Amino acid sequence: MKKIPALATVVFTALLARAVTADDTVSLAGRWRCQLDRADAGITENWPARNLSGHIHLPGSLPEEGLGDDITTNTVWTGGIVDRSFFTAPEFEKYRQPGHVKLPFWLTPAKYYAGPAWFQREVEIPAAWQDRRAVLTLERPHWETRVWVDAKCFGTNNSLGTPHEYDLGRLAPGPHTLTIRVDNRRIVDVGENSHSISDHTQGNWNGIVGEISLRATPWVGIEDLQVQPHVAARSVTVTGSVGGAATRPGAMEFSVDGKLTPPIAVDWATNAGGEAFTAEIPLGPHAPLWDEFSPALHQLTVRLGAATRRTTFGLREITADGPQFLINGRKTFFRGTLECCVFPLTGHPPTVVDSWRRIIAIAKAHGLNLIRFHSWCPPAAAFQAADELGFYFQIEACSWANQSTTLGDGRPVDAWVYAETERVLKAYGNHPSFVLMACGNEPGGKNYSRFLADYVRHFKALDARRLWTGASGWPELAENQFDVTPNPRIQRWGEGLNSRLNAQPPETLTDYRDYLRRRPVPVISHEIGQWCAFPDFSEIQKYKGYLKAGNFEIFREALAARGLGDEAERFLHASGKLQVLCYKEEIESALRTPGLGGFELLGLTDFPGQGTAPVGVLNAFWDDKGCVTAEEFRRF
Repeated sequence: MKKIPALATVVFTALLARAVTADDTVSLAGRWRCQLDRADAGITENWPARNLSGHIHLPGSLPEEGLGDDITTNTVWTGGIVDRSFFTAPEFEKYRQPGHVKLPFWLTPAKYYAGPAWFQREVEIPAAWQDRRAVLTLERPHWETRVWVDAKCFGTNNSLGTPHEYDLGRLAPGPHTLTIRVDNRRIVDVGENSHSISDHTQGNWNGIVGEISLRATPWVGIEDLQVQPHVAARSVTVTGSVGGAATRPGAMEFSVDGKLTPPIAVDWATNAGGEAFTAEIPLGPHAPLWDEFSPALHQLTVRLGAATRRTTFGLREITADGPQFLINGRKTFFRGTLECCVFPLTGHPPTVVDSWRRIIAIAKAHGLNLIRFHSWCPPAAAFQAADELGFYFQIEACSWANQSTTLGDGRPVDAWVYAETERVLKAYGNHPSFVLMACGNEPGGKNYSRFLADYVRHFKALDARRLWTGASGWPELAENQFDVTPNPRIQRWGEGLNSRLNAQPPETLTDYRDYLRRRPVPVISHEIGQWCAFPDFSEIQKYKGYLKAGNFEIFREALAARGLGDEAERFLHASGKLQVLCYKEEIESALRTPGLGGFELLGLTDFPGQGTAPVGVLNAFWDDKGCVTAEEFRRF
């Protein structure tokens, strides 16, 4: 990027044209035409030029609307099945019958479809938009999208964790036909068990959820806006880019929390994407900081001619002092749980803030302060809720590159995770709740260490607003700013009856200080507490969406066939109480370890996949099972 040495001094002037307002956004929610493309012929047959035959309500998904194919033993799933006895064992025969299929290894959808689906509707472009650009936003499609207006294609997008946006340019006022192709096949093999795509959790649905809208923007627009906080100086560095300008843009106006700042010198530079700018904004010596105890937020507004861009940020810095995390200079111990995209009523994650406020409030009530998003990235609503409530997030670039793929071997996933990380930073990087990031979970391949060392080196130089590690689980790299490792826990993989929990009497003295002496950076204990309780069969009635607990129904019938059906509730509470005791020792072992950076539970809530894993003290709906209260759990 070539620097232009001259500084442009901002002069506050009257806006030359009106700024974009909420009235310039048109929601496209409602009835759409829809057609499945089982032969993948829609592009060659020019489907954008014809009217599609079916109908669907968007935002929504195909399985929510009952669209797709019946489940059979030949259904091609997204996700590894370790125990394949379901397909051959006599005891499962009745669950393999056409029209009556129930799956023991994850939730059973009513319908299933993997392939391209086409969505179409007419849109009316207002006369007032004739000199403006139209931008299409698809908040959370699954997965790859392509967009046509009338007969013209406007490109493609394959992000899993960020909105798909399309600049449609100037559209003539009047009616147009908008056509969107969504393909939920494995566009890039990010790992068949990645929770961003896998049937183990959210399911491989097809559709578009969240915001679907058209908005009008000025020709010269602020394309990006990033905020780097400086806690000691009580200031921020603001960077961004301007698109659509034939020459360097004119005056910019900055305000924080509704108050205009004094004139600010803006450093301009040019690059292939247009004009880039940098500005330093003092916030005053008493500007409040953001953390879990006092989540103070600020809003930055930048205006350039008719263009306006806003973002929310917090004055928050995360650093490391040897093995300890520091938030704004204060030692911080992360008490986390995993969220694996488990939303049984819809399959897809919620895009409304209240849903995430509920989840975070429950986690906080149980004594936690962090959620790790295992191999996926949540929508904007989750970040907004965490910012408001004072809660921390660890985000991952939507990949568990293992089993079906590897990292560092030149496969398409290598370039994709770089691109996805850049998209995540651009979309969510200003949120103070976003404190940690990893490429993904438990990578595979002979070259993943070298690949992830380069990844961490690249991104920690690019974005210092959070700390970086190669992946959760492994490897421990010299480049990592923190490690997430399975070693400091009371029962490690493969130990069986030789673990401390099984081979030694109960005690409250053992910790992991000897392990930590060899670690130069903070360590988070990876997926602790892999303790299953007996299934809660009363939960079956909660599955009112298209995903059904066929696994629990199979287990309930198996218990009844052995004459033990009446014992189910007693089994649940007996195993649940033992589970709670195991979690208590897991958590307290971590808390009594000097210098440990934190822990991440395998789950405060149950995991419906991987053969069914009821590992949580809460069920998959974040509801209490009756084995421990939030107040009791919080005491650990």
